[in-house]
Parts: sequence; C-alpha cells; structure tokens
Amino acid sequence: KQMLSLANAFNEEDLKNFHDRTIKNLGTDIQIDYFCEPKMDGAAVSLIYEKGLLVKGVTRGDGALGEDITSNIRTIRSIPLALKASENSFPDLLEIRGEVFISKPDFDNLNFKAKKNGEKVFANPRNAAAGSLRQLDPSITSSRPLAFFAHGLGLCQGKEFVDLNELFLAFSSWGLPVNSLNKLASSID
Repeated sequence: KQMLSLANAFNEEDLKNFHDRTIKNLGTDIQIDYFCEPKMDGAAVSLIYEKGLLVKGVTRGDGALGEDITSNIRTIRSIPLALKASENSFPDLLEIRGEVFISKPDFDNLNFKAKKNGEKVFANPRNAAAGSLRQLDPSITSSRPLAFFAHGLGLCQGKEFVDLNELFLAFSSWGLPVNSLNKLASSID
C-alpha cells in the first residue's frame, strides 16, 4: 500500500471542516469516534516483520517506493528486532508504519555536543532524524538519539483489527512503542 503524508489542521475551524467532509464522504450523520494521536515531526518509515522478525525498514520515499534503510533501522533501540510473543498473536507478514524522530531535549543535547566539538549543528530535529536514517555508516546512525513510535498498519496478512484502539493495544503487547498521549475520542468535540 502507498504511504501517504498527513494533512494539517491548525485550528478548530480546520478540524470541524475535516469532520464535516468525513461525515459527507461516509454518507452518514451518525456520531463517529476518532483515534487521536500527536503528529511527530520526523521521518516516516515502514517496518516489515516476517513471523515476528524485523526483515526490512524503508523510508516513505515518493509514497510508493522508498529507500532501504534496514541496517540503520536495526540500530534504533526502541525498534524491536523481534516482536514479543503475547496473547495477541502477530501475523506472519506485518508492515508497521511509524515515525523516527528526535525529541526536543535530545536534539538540543545533540547540537550542544556538536557545537562543543566544532562540528556542524542541525537546523531542526526533523532534518536530523531524516539525515541520520540516510547515513551510509550505521554506527553514525547508532550514535544519534533516535526514537520511534508506531502509528499505523500497512500490509497485514492473517489478522484483522476491529479498530485502532485494538491495533495500538496489539502494538504495545508486541513491544512496539506507541505514543502515550494517544486517545480514543467519542466525538469531534
């Protein structure tokens, strides 16, 4: 499946307009639930697990074809190389979509150390995260304070989820980090 970018809503009016378009496109006027999560500003990645083992990591690229960054993905401590077995069995083939990012405090510390050592400082955390994933030397990637949150599902063979709440509970049970600020909302308000 294609990896798309997220659209932005900057204020309450944008959010209400999104809701109105959603209701119109669904052709219904029933109340719908929203699964809300903060937008992390980093680099979108897709992680492929076969029988619970990480076999490939790729960037979003143009949405259809991305760069193979598997060797660098394997250095990110928050990304499990093997999913944890749990009562929630994982499918044979699973594509986890998420964001690799650098937290603001880690970014500030990274730039402080770079400046102290006379090295180039990064313009912003997003560029630092994306550039770290594209390093030819995985040891450089490993030295950067990269983190990961799972936020979606691509391919999933042999398992279905009722809703996003169930999906995120499965992610957590498999050892995939998810944002603790995620929340199920029963209305647009």
